[in-house]
Amino acid sequence: MKVFIIAGEPSGDKLGGALMQGLKAQVPEVSFEGIGGERMLEEGLQSLFPMDEISIMGITEILRNYGALKARIRQTAEAVVAAKPDVLITVDLPEFSLRVAKLVKEKSEIRTVHYVAPTVWAWRPGRAAKMARHIDQVLALLPFEPPYMQAAGMRCDFVGHPVVTDPQASQPEAAEFRLRHGIGDAPLCLILPGSRRSEVSRLGAVFGEALAHLKRQRPDLQYVLPMAAPVADLVKETVKGWPVDPILLDPRDEGEAGKAEKRAAFAAADVALAASGTVALELAAAGTPMVIAYDMGWLSRQIIGRLMLVDSVNLVNLVTDSRTVPEFIGDACRPGPIADAVLRVLDAPQEQTRAMHQTMELLGKGGDAPGMRAAEAVLAGLREG
Repeated sequence: MKVFIIAGEPSGDKLGGALMQGLKAQVPEVSFEGIGGERMLEEGLQSLFPMDEISIMGITEILRNYGALKARIRQTAEAVVAAKPDVLITVDLPEFSLRVAKLVKEKSEIRTVHYVAPTVWAWRPGRAAKMARHIDQVLALLPFEPPYMQAAGMRCDFVGHPVVTDPQASQPEAAEFRLRHGIGDAPLCLILPGSRRSEVSRLGAVFGEALAHLKRQRPDLQYVLPMAAPVADLVKETVKGWPVDPILLDPRDEGEAGKAEKRAAFAAADVALAASGTVALELAAAGTPMVIAYDMGWLSRQIIGRLMLVDSVNLVNLVTDSRTVPEFIGDACRPGPIADAVLRVLDAPQEQTRAMHQTMELLGKGGDAPGMRAAEAVLAGLREG
């Protein structure tokens, strides 16, 4: 069996590596060509060129590199057609992946599978119909996504979310974290202001004012902030203006020790105040109750507000069809209400804890690993034709 597989960023490389591992377990004679990073190379991929050449995000950056990207898209499509694989698997990065799939379909009958469904349930539903012109099958991370893809004419398999296999800190490790940082039995709030400069810049002042409210009402509350590497220096400057002094976990203490320290912080925390994003699932996996806040520029507020099809951006709320995680988005992102919600969740986390546990079950925890399920779905699709 011959597979051409493409990933363009670390999260896709992780998914691709696990899928390759699953395919190798079920089809020992499988071979791989494509584009990928460290995880996929470890599984035997011969990469056409370094993955970071297509790891480009944002409209401005894409436009700046458009010529080079277009050349790589064409080069990749030509390599797929020449390789004549049994299947082309593209992992996320739709701006690159779906353009490659389109060119491949124009010149061949090669089966195409796209891993990670677009969020058509949240906005731009027309993307599913557009995808269906050159994608045969979709592998979905969320259990409610298949009907949207199937309605557009594609086979779609829910294969589970990789968060269910992420390692978690034990209770002894959480206790050791508290002891190491002198927290003792005090309530602990995890602060996660985002991993992009725009997020930290926009949320820093709001979070700081919310913390001032919390300090007045719960002076015993302690704080820990695991910094994201791209914004570590900005975060350090931002917290200087805050009324509390959080424990800062420096991402440059990388390696396994640094990752273990972050996991221990998640497990030790009683509540989290976090920017909206995939971190919500990391918190749910760790069992850490949360309050979500996010703001954006005026124009983005207007556009997204008109395009959004759902009333929540939090995956715990969406997966469980509940609204147990408080969200303060756009105009609602105000310090006072955010602080009040943190206190409510801190005092009564039980309902949200049940929703987080249910979320993990619905995302596949306790079943086969997502990589294995994804491999089984790809093989089933090939058999079905």
